[in-house]
This record gives sequence, structure tokens and C-alpha cells, in this order.
Amino acid sequence: MAMAPRLPNDLDAKLTERTRREGRSKQERAIDAIRDVQDRAELKVDDVLAELMDSDGEILDYLK
Repeated sequence: MAMAPRLPNDLDAKLTERTRREGRSKQERAIDAIRDVQDRAELKVDDVLAELMDSDGEILDYLK
């Protein structure tokens, strides 16, 4: 589904300038930024799960 976010003027100006320097579109830059945030969120979850497995692996295995 398409989405058209409305950015505050100051953020839009910064995005416009950055994409001009990079030779990219605002849409490309926004998609990349959203993907980066999603990737970081997934890494945090993976890190937490790995830490739990290290610290409480025996308990978690028992609960299976």
C-alpha cells in the first residue's frame, strides 16, 4: 500500500539537500532509512534472544 508521509519543513529541507548531494531521490533515501531502522530493531531482538540463550538456555530448553 502506498504511503505519502508529510515531513516538517526543516526535515524536508535537510532531506532535499542530502538527496541532491547524493544524486538520489527522496523516496530512495526514505526507503533506505526505514530499512536501516528495521534492521537495527531486528538485530536488537536477535541480540536479546542470544543473550537469553546464553544465560538461561537450560531453563528455556526445559520449558520446551
